[in-house]
Amino acid sequence: MADRARTLSAKEIARINSEHLLTTPLRPADLLFVFGTRDGVEERIDAAVSLWHRQYCRWLLVSGGMTPGSDLTECRILKDGLVARGVPAELILEEHRATNTGENVIFSLPIIEAKIGLNKIRSVICLGNFWTSRRYPMTLHRHWPDPEKMLVVVNHYNVPNDLWHTDAELSSRVLSEWAKIEPYKARGFIAEWP
Repeated sequence: MADRARTLSAKEIARINSEHLLTTPLRPADLLFVFGTRDGVEERIDAAVSLWHRQYCRWLLVSGGMTPGSDLTECRILKDGLVARGVPAELILEEHRATNTGENVIFSLPIIEAKIGLNKIRSVICLGNFWTSRRYPMTLHRHWPDPEKMLVVVNHYNVPNDLWHTDAELSSRVLSEWAKIEPYKARGFIAEWP
């Protein structure tokens, strides 16, 4: 990880903050799209539960395949945590096969269509890791451009989001994700957003 040792200029940090580590205004949405994770699982569950309890979503979709070292999918682990904290199981759509962000979206769309109808979803909140940030709605926008997309991120590192560049591991993750944006756009994996 060569980026880990690299010192970033204030200009580079500002550009990454403004172009990749975005925040969006948040308003109630039809669907909360919870992207699977192996990192920060409790923080992801806490954020989803908070959004649901504050009535920011009608439906939740949890997507994620098998987690190495576990007999459970990311979806199962996240859904079980949501239900244990009071989210009704019947409001949670499940996708258990995805192994990457593109598959999260591609495999979930037919599930949404069958249960709710894609045309009935006008707005989606994407919930994922801080360092991946903009790539979640960009991936969703590539495959499902119609609904409005909002973004909520969680950071399980003991570093405030605005100081990400001061932590070697978090900085490495942010820089790795930032480096993927242009190649992924060129390959058609993601679409420009916002």
